[in-house]
Amino acid sequence: MPLIDEGRKAPAFTLKDQDGRAHALSGQAGRPVVLYFYPKDDTPGCTKETCAFRDNLPKFEASKAAVFGISILDERSKAKFAKKYNVNFPLLADADHAVAEKYGVWQKRSFLGKSYMGIARTTYLIDRDGKVARRWDNVKVGGHAEEVLAAVEAL
Repeated sequence: MPLIDEGRKAPAFTLKDQDGRAHALSGQAGRPVVLYFYPKDDTPGCTKETCAFRDNLPKFEASKAAVFGISILDERSKAKFAKKYNVNFPLLADADHAVAEKYGVWQKRSFLGKSYMGIARTTYLIDRDGKVARRWDNVKVGGHAEEVLAAVEAL
């Protein structure tokens, strides 16, 4: 599926977090939602990105925004990752990559000359009405959480 363009309704989903709790996008109605898709738990770039969202969480909360990290590893992997880095928001397990596919981030990737399917580091900002307000493709981790926060505050 293609990436979701700004102004389009964000696809519905329900996924479990690192504690086994289910989170539905519909349960966030009326508040901004940050969905950042990352390739893998406990890898350098993904850890840096997650820790930046963790460190900025009080500012996101002050703007009434919910923050969710999503990758294809299971709840157990998420629990270990969250505990190791004191992650204070839900990391959602999309083990069958169905949500990644709905959002167009399950893409052909390559590494060292080998092709494979994986998550393209992408962030969506969903507005209070459930529409995509902003999308960041091929995210560069440094300064990204702060850029997303500025966009949330501008809503």
